[in-house]
Amino acid sequence: MHRWMAWTAAVVACACALAPVCARAGSGRLGGRQDTGFLNRTVKVGRVAYRFQVYLPEDWRRNDHKLWPVILFLHGRGERGTEGMWQTQIGLPEAVRDHPERWPFVIVMPQCPPQNFWTDPEMLAMAMAALKQETKEFHGDPARTYLTGLSLGGYGAWELARDYPRRWAAVAIAAGGIFWSYAPERWRKAATLPADYAQAMGRTPLWLFHGGDDDVVPERESELMYAALRETGIPVRLWVYQGLKHDCWTRAYNEPELPRWLLAHRAGQIEPATAERLVIPVHPPAIRLPVAVLESMVGEYRNNRGHLAAILFRQGEQLFTKNAYGQTTELAAESAGVLFYPHGASGPRILVERDARGRVTALLLRDDRHEERWERMRPDLRTHSQPE
Repeated sequence: MHRWMAWTAAVVACACALAPVCARAGSGRLGGRQDTGFLNRTVKVGRVAYRFQVYLPEDWRRNDHKLWPVILFLHGRGERGTEGMWQTQIGLPEAVRDHPERWPFVIVMPQCPPQNFWTDPEMLAMAMAALKQETKEFHGDPARTYLTGLSLGGYGAWELARDYPRRWAAVAIAAGGIFWSYAPERWRKAATLPADYAQAMGRTPLWLFHGGDDDVVPERESELMYAALRETGIPVRLWVYQGLKHDCWTRAYNEPELPRWLLAHRAGQIEPATAERLVIPVHPPAIRLPVAVLESMVGEYRNNRGHLAAILFRQGEQLFTKNAYGQTTELAAESAGVLFYPHGASGPRILVERDARGRVTALLLRDDRHEERWERMRPDLRTHSQPE
């Protein structure tokens, strides 16, 4: 009997000792903290409940009394739905996943149902209701509240920028416009409608992005609004990505300057009348390197585990790389020490490392998210073997 009681007491003691640990592991709210990242939310407008998402930065705290900048993000046509999550797949949410350190914002991401458009009055009301709800709960700063949208969401962003001109500290729109693809009759007002929008928007700074070859929302949409805003004296930037089609938003939201530009503005501050229009090439202009320089790079390169990463070879005045799977890709030179893929993604760069005597010793592959060093093998050590 005594042995049974002793055993029971030991079990109770262990349970009491573990209880605080289990509570901490399950609550996610130790010391005023709350779960952060992408969170499921619901907002009710009238009798209709809408699911959506909000993003909280990792260092957000419920009880620190800090006001946070807030972004309202409107997704594109393909992300419409009622599950409340599909809108986190592309655009700003994707950029946040890639670089959370760049985006110290509470980000509100409502979702437009499939049968609706963001320009519908009830959808604009729902987006504003979600923004109001999350701003209140998560300590949003009214002076640092920003608006952005892409494609269909860009249409909606133009409406909210016009309808609530004092609400936004700054606005960024990618592949959007005021001439909706589902309302072609609006083009009949092309001579007057841009000016009407510009006159209604006060002094809110705008940054517009568009693909130069956009075949869904014509680049002319942003050009017309840029001209109208410049004429009105509203601070405006237009970046046209040369060669890109409709998806300019991946490049736009990945611009490191964009979140810094947003944070530089506060609602109500006096902004000088500035206008900037840039045409941004997808790739830098390539330069021609001497054959001797190209030849100096030719060789076999392996990663830090000794696995084959690339074989560089020359054909005439062109340089190519073959990966471990036999796939061949052309390389071009941005400078004598920097290579890029002229027919691939715009971000990756290959930096050429040389020793004190100018001999190539390694290549450093660097993209927006990571870097990888490939050491050049001596000719007598080359095996051309495949990695394990």
